Amino acid sequence: MAGRIVALLLAALLLHLVLVMPNHPRAVTVEALFLFPLELPVILLALVVLRGWVVQVVQVALVGALTALTLVKLADLGTHVAYERPFDLAVDGHLIHAAWTLARGTFGTPLTVLILVVALIGLVALALAIGWATERWAELRVRGAARALTAIALVPATALAVLEAGHMLRGWALPVTPPGAAFTARIGVETVERAQATGAALEEFREAAQSDRMAAHDGPLLDAIGDRDVLLTYVESYGRSSFENPLYIDTHTGRLRDIEATLEEQGLAMRSGFVTAPMVGGQSWLAHASMASGMWVSDQGRYRALIASPRRTLFHFARDAGFHTAAVMPAHTRDWPEGDFFGFDAIFNAEDMGYAGENYNWVTMPDQFSIKALDRLVREPAEAPVFAQIALVSSHAPFLPVPPLINWDDIGDGTVFNEWADDGDPPEEVWRDRDRVREKFRIAVDYSLEVVGAYAARHADDPPLMIVLGDHEPARFIAGVDGYDAPIHIIGPPDLVARIDDWGYTPGMVPDSDAPVWRMSEFRDAFLRAFSSEAPE
Repeated sequence: MAGRIVALLLAALLLHLVLVMPNHPRAVTVEALFLFPLELPVILLALVVLRGWVVQVVQVALVGALTALTLVKLADLGTHVAYERPFDLAVDGHLIHAAWTLARGTFGTPLTVLILVVALIGLVALALAIGWATERWAELRVRGAARALTAIALVPATALAVLEAGHMLRGWALPVTPPGAAFTARIGVETVERAQATGAALEEFREAAQSDRMAAHDGPLLDAIGDRDVLLTYVESYGRSSFENPLYIDTHTGRLRDIEATLEEQGLAMRSGFVTAPMVGGQSWLAHASMASGMWVSDQGRYRALIASPRRTLFHFARDAGFHTAAVMPAHTRDWPEGDFFGFDAIFNAEDMGYAGENYNWVTMPDQFSIKALDRLVREPAEAPVFAQIALVSSHAPFLPVPPLINWDDIGDGTVFNEWADDGDPPEEVWRDRDRVREKFRIAVDYSLEVVGAYAARHADDPPLMIVLGDHEPARFIAGVDGYDAPIHIIGPPDLVARIDDWGYTPGMVPDSDAPVWRMSEFRDAFLRAFSSEAPE
C-alpha cells in the first residue's frame, strides 16, 4: 500500500513538473516550481473517474499533448533567448536546420550529433515517463460514492482551469485571482492562435506586395548618384547596445570617433542615425529583405511571401538606373536561390570568394578578406557603377577568434589569417561564461567597425557612397538593452551625403541618442527620393 502511495505521489510530481515548466528564460526560477498547475487536478480526477477504452484514449492524448507542449516550451525558450519572441509553428520550422548548422559550426559534427541523440533519448524518456505517470493514476479504482464525488469535483476543477486560461488570454475578466494557473493549456492555445494569425498576416502581406508606387513611377530614379559606387554594408549584430551598454560604449564609440577623425581629414562626409530591425539575435536576411524591399519582413513566412511577390527592391531600381548590382555574402556556404529575387546581376557566396584560409569557427572568413574581395570580384572588373550589398560576419556568434587588421596588400588568398584561426579558448569553453561571451562580442564588433573604417579611408581618393548599418541587436543577454534599433552611417562624398540633410541624422559617426529612428522598411523609398532628381512623394 505504501509503495502504491509513493508511486502516485511521484507520478503527480512528474506531471506537476511538466505542467509548470516555463517557456521564457525569465521564468526559469525556483519560484516557478511552486506554481500550482490548475490542469493537474483535472488530469488526475479524469484518470481516476474514466474507465475502459475512454481512459486509454485520454492517456494516449495526454502523453502526446504534454510531450508536444514540452517541445513547444523548449522551442519558445530557444527563440526567446535568440530572437526575443516565442516560436511560431507557421514560419519557424527552418530554425531547426539553422540551429543544427550553428551547433555544428560551434561544437563540431560529432558533438552536435551526440547532443541530438541525447535530446531524442530524453524526449522518448519523457513520453514514457508521462505514460507511466498517467497509468499509475488510471489504475486507481474508486467506487460508489467516492467515484461520484470524484466526478463532481472534476466539473469545478475543469471550470476553474478554463476560466483562468480564458482570463489570461483576455477572453474575459475574473473578479478574483485563481489559486494557480492553467499555464500549459494556455501555451497550447496561444501556439495555435499564433500560427493562425501568422497565416492570415501572410495573406495580407502577399496582397500588399502586389502594389508599389515606386515601381509605377516613369521618371528617372537614382540618377543623382552619377558614376559613384554605392555599397550597402551590414555589420553583424551591431545594435544600439554599442551606444547604451557600458560594457561596449567606450570601445565602440571610441572606434567610431577615430574613424570619423580620419575620414574628415580625407574630405569625406558622414551622417548617423538609427533604423529599427524586425528581429533580434539572428535571421539577418529578414533585415536585408526589409531594407531592400521597403516591406516589413518580420519572419520567415513574410520572407517567403516577399520572394514570391512582384515587389521591386532597391537593387532592381539600381539595375534599371545603369548600375551593376551584386551581393557578396561570405556567410552563405550553400546556394542562395532566393537571391535571384532581389535583382542582383551577380552573387558571390563563400565558395566564390577565393578564401583559402581556415574558418574562424562559424565565421567563414575575416571581414577584411571579405571586403577586399568585394573590390576584386565586383568593383574592379565592373564596367559600370556598382550598387552592391555585402554582409560582414566577423561579429557573428560565437564572436571568436578575431584577427588583427593587417596590411591590405598582404591579404592574398587569406591563408595569412591562419595565424589567428585557433587563438584563444574554443567556443564551448567561452560560452559557459556569459561575461566572457560579452567580452568577445565587444572585441568582434570593434574589429568589424575598424575594417569598415579602414576600407573607407583606403578609398577616400575615389570614395563610394557607403551605407553602413547593423543588421540587428545580438541576443538579449549580450546586448543588455531592450529594443530593436541598429545604427546606420552614411559615408561618402560631401555632395552626395548632403542629399540626406533633411533626414535629420547626426553629423559624424556617433548618432545622438535622440537621432531619427526609422523602420528598415522605410529606407528604400527614402533613399530613392533622396538620390533621384524626381521621385513620387
